[in-house]
Amino acid sequence: MTAAHETNDMDGPHEGPIKTPKQLILAVLYAFVVPIFGIVLLVMFVTAEKRPAAGSDAMSPKAVEARIRPVGMVEVKDASDLASLKNGEQVFTAQCSACHTAGALGAPKLGDAGAWAARIKGGLTALIHSAVAGKGQMPPQSGGDFSDYEIARAVVFMSNKGGASFPEPAPPAASAPATTTAAASAGGTGTVATAGATAAAAPTADASAKKPDTQVAAAPTPAAPAAATAAPAVYAQTCATCHALGIAGAPKVGDKAGWAPRIAQGIDALTASAIKGKGAMPPKGGSSASDDDIKAVVTYMVNASK
Repeated sequence: MTAAHETNDMDGPHEGPIKTPKQLILAVLYAFVVPIFGIVLLVMFVTAEKRPAAGSDAMSPKAVEARIRPVGMVEVKDASDLASLKNGEQVFTAQCSACHTAGALGAPKLGDAGAWAARIKGGLTALIHSAVAGKGQMPPQSGGDFSDYEIARAVVFMSNKGGASFPEPAPPAASAPATTTAAASAGGTGTVATAGATAAAAPTADASAKKPDTQVAAAPTPAAPAAATAAPAVYAQTCATCHALGIAGAPKVGDKAGWAPRIAQGIDALTASAIKGKGAMPPKGGSSASDDDIKAVVTYMVNASK
């Protein structure tokens, strides 16, 4: 009987975790509702970034224009249009103020006479060369995209705030002497006018007036070769900054007394000094021009100062 009783106990029914109808209903509910709820939350999480918030202006014309705006812009400057060039304060505000206002990275603060004194003593040419070519942690033009003339104006602005009294740099266009040829009208005489000089016209007005128009055209004195009268591009871009006004001891173009002892040295000696640098003038005036270009500039300044 003992064995039979044990067999009946083993063959009898086993009880599960669900014992009441309420527990069955809850189990069915959890088995379907919880997974569905989890899937809904997951879908909302994945698509949340693509859905505009309530009241969003993402599709407004202004927002669309901002999204399709070009990443870069091209600005074309006319170097001969002085009105379009920035003055010293504007260049400082746009490019130099980031470091020179707070004195970051060792830059002398604007208005700090003590910090600027040693730099001003080195001369304006050296300051302009450092600003254009870069120095220490400052990249060329401090990373800007201005003309050398605009950078020179900014250097003068900052230096004068630090105690200097540098004059405003001369505009590049104003530094080059203009050459003008006036053709004679019918029955008139031709003249050739050069900055600072007036060329001779025909022998006499009366004689030329009696000649046919074809002869009047040949009467004017031929103009000097362009290479001897027109200023080379390097002069306008670099040398005029100092030689137009005599800054930092540079002899002014046209100053015969200032150039006389220099002209006596000869073109080759003057060219060698310009290439190597002398005094406050850095090599080649801080430009990257070739030796031939430097010689052309020296020749031009010498001829204009005799």
